[in-house]
Formats: sequence, structure tokens, C-alpha cells
Amino acid sequence: MSKYCILNETEIKKNNNYNIGKISPFDAGIPLVDISDKTIEEIYYFRWHTFCKHIKNTPDGFVITEFFPDVPWAGKHNAICCPASHQFYEGRWLHNTKYLDSYSRFWFLPDVNPRSYSGWMADGIYAIAKVWGDYKTVELLYEKLKENFFAWEREKGSKHGLFYQIDDRDGMEFSAGGSGIRPTLSCYMYGDALAISKIAKRLKKYDEEELFSEKAKYIKEKINEVLWDENSAFYKTLNVDTDSLVSVRELVGYIPWYFNIPKEKMNNAWEFINDKNHFYAPFGPTTTEQCCPDFMKEYDHECLWNGPSWPFATSQTLTAMNNFINNYNQSVVEKTDYYNLLHLFANSHYLTENGSKVPFIDENLDPFTGEWLARKILLNNPPPDQPKERGKDYNHSTFCDLVISGLAGIVPNDNDTIIINPMFTQKDLDYLCVDGIKYHNHFVTVLWDKSGERYGFGKGFFVFVDGKQVGRNDMPDRFSFNIKD
Repeated sequence: MSKYCILNETEIKKNNNYNIGKISPFDAGIPLVDISDKTIEEIYYFRWHTFCKHIKNTPDGFVITEFFPDVPWAGKHNAICCPASHQFYEGRWLHNTKYLDSYSRFWFLPDVNPRSYSGWMADGIYAIAKVWGDYKTVELLYEKLKENFFAWEREKGSKHGLFYQIDDRDGMEFSAGGSGIRPTLSCYMYGDALAISKIAKRLKKYDEEELFSEKAKYIKEKINEVLWDENSAFYKTLNVDTDSLVSVRELVGYIPWYFNIPKEKMNNAWEFINDKNHFYAPFGPTTTEQCCPDFMKEYDHECLWNGPSWPFATSQTLTAMNNFINNYNQSVVEKTDYYNLLHLFANSHYLTENGSKVPFIDENLDPFTGEWLARKILLNNPPPDQPKERGKDYNHSTFCDLVISGLAGIVPNDNDTIIINPMFTQKDLDYLCVDGIKYHNHFVTVLWDKSGERYGFGKGFFVFVDGKQVGRNDMPDRFSFNIKD
């Protein structure tokens, strides 16, 4: 841990001693937190423990798994590419860079398939570099990232200029909207094209920078033209059989904001996120709007995306909301909405058995009761070739990244400018300290003290770099500075 830390790591270790795997999160180097919302704080440490338990040392270097038990649909070393970019975004905040560096390279070995499921590999690996301030790995992988992009174009391109995907191959089995030109893969391809263009620029491959910049621009235009339903004010899946948009709104319709694709005229789509007739639920948000006739319809499968709440989708939606608040001129959602959704997400991370409530993460939840649905189904009727508890400590989403880049407001950048825009107001939290955030080889602390009595620096919102105060506001508001100044 950084010598500049304000919080007591020894005390935090004692209070967050979950079942540690071979790698302790404290040894891997995690930012420390102290938050008046103790649910978010508890789940933050719990999720770092589960993440580090999934770090696996193999003959091909370190990989990060999704399931602990081997599952038939996994690839080499039980790795699955579906959650890889979530894992990139989450793990980029570890002080020890060897795990993510190795895992990034793993996906482009000759006998590994990075396209068995949809993903945003180039964007995710570039997101790591923006935090580290070190672009060696992403530059080394540049040709492989290009090859991966071109392979997706060949395999999944369509006459609409966008990309077809089966819902199952999005990791979103049995969705209400079904397969087609989904907001998922097309948005991921935009994110990858944009990232590849930036890497090309760093390598001074200016013709290729222009090529991928134009590809990104074209995909963005097509997403807004083809997948936006003006009447429903939402992004939807295009059914290729009928060549028309499906009738249902699905949570994946918020993914365009994950990549800052929409125009401001699309802002009203966010009115549905807190609407109980659409996506809001106490353990949600729901993956399908609740007014849909097929909402929570039962099928003979444990992985349904027609209503259950999935951490994979919830974390995508929170990142999208963070971008929406940061980058759009709008009055539809506020910072408090982000905080409330993050708290709701944290509160879904529990299991109550025999009267005891413990931190827990599995596959999907009943959005109204918080019961872990896939777990319930598998325990009652386990398939003969799969373990009963396959989803325990499921590593298929982000949470810690949502605290660091969202709640604390660290917005990684391509250069040494750092933006801080915390996603909470003075009414939401009495105090917050996110301490020891390693950014461009400096250590950043973000601190909010409403009363001025918690940390001894007085009232207000503070930012420290390497132990030196570089900014202060009366309220948790946005500001930016150069990390090296």
C-alpha cells in the first residue's frame, strides 16, 4: 500500500477478512475505502476478495476466471471471454499490474478464442492503459486487436452496417428481444474501433488511425439511425427476419451510453430507469421492462434475461449512467440517481440462509425478492454435468470500478489531466474516502467530510496526490488538474 495513505490498512484488513484465495486483494494492492454507506463499503471489499480469488496462475500466465468450477462452455484454463472486459475495467485499479498485463496477452494466444462471446476487448485493454499511464501492452497487442476487429466484421457484419449476434453469444440467454442486430455487439465494435484508432495514433500509424476513426464514426451513425426507436424513445434490437425493431425495451438499450454514442435528443431514454413500470425494482434494474407481456415468463432454463436482474447488465448500466451525467447536457438523471442505483446494486449482494445474512454474488436475481434464481434452480434440479454451486462468487460484472470511477469520480484520461467528478451529493453521504488510487504511477486520495470531524482536514471535498492536497471544494463537485503538477 502507498506510504501516502490516510486510512489504516491494518484495521481494514481485520474488518474485511473474507475467505481469501491464493492472492489477497491487499497484497495485490487495492485502493482502500471508508464510506458512510456501510453496505457499499462492505460489498466493495467483498468484491475485491472474490475478484482476486479468480486470479489463476497457469502455464500461459495469469488468467481471470468467471466460474470457480470448470464449466463445459469455457475455453482454455476455464477462461471465458464474455466478462473479460468487465474484468479489465475492474482489475485496472490493482497496484500490481502483472495480473491484468498477463491476462490481456492471454486472449490473443494462438489457441485462445476471443470471439466465442461478444466483448469489447480493445476498449477494455485501452481502459487499463489509461489508468496505468503505460501503453506498452496495448501497443504490443495492436496487430492482434486489429485482426480481432476484422474477424468480427467478417463473422458478424450485416447489410445494415452493424453486427448480428445471437442473444446467447452475448451471454444473455433467453432475452425478450431475442437475437438480431442488438445494441450490444454493435456498440462494442464502436468502442473497439475508437480504441484501435487511438492506439494507431500513438504508434504514428496515421492512415490506420484515420481508417478506424472512420469505422467508429460510421458505426456510431448507424447505431443512432438503425437501432433508435423514436416512438419508444429507446435503443432496441433489430429483428433481421422482419427487418424491424422489436417492441420491447431491454436494459441493453442503455449500452450506447457506455461508449458515449447517443446524441442529446436521445436523453429521454433515461426516464425509464427509475420507473416501476419499466426497469426499476428493489433488486433490479430488470433486464426487460416490466410492462412487457413476456416479463419474467418461465422457461426451462436457469439463465433467463427476460426480467431477472443480472449484475453484468447492472454494472453496464451504471457505467452508462456515469457517462451520461458526466458528458451530456441533460436534466433527466442526477448524481443522486447514480448513488441510489449503486446502493441498490450493493444491497443485492447478499444471501440469507438459516437467519444469517452474508455478502454473496451469483448469476441472476429475482428483481423483487433478491433471491438468486439460477442458484435456486440448479440446487433443486442440478444438471448431471455441472456443479450445483457453479455461480458462487461469480466474476461476471464490475463493482469496485463503479465505486472508484463513479462514486469517487475518477475519470481516466489519455494524458496526465485527471478529472474528478463524484457521483453523489452532500445529501447522500456524510463521508467518503477512497485512498491509494494508483493512477499514472501516482497515488490519489478522494475525500469528502461533511462535518469536518471524520478525517481532520476540515469540511469539504478534497483531493490529494502523493500526500499533497491539490484541490478542495465546499461540495463534492467536479474539477480537473494535471497529475504531474
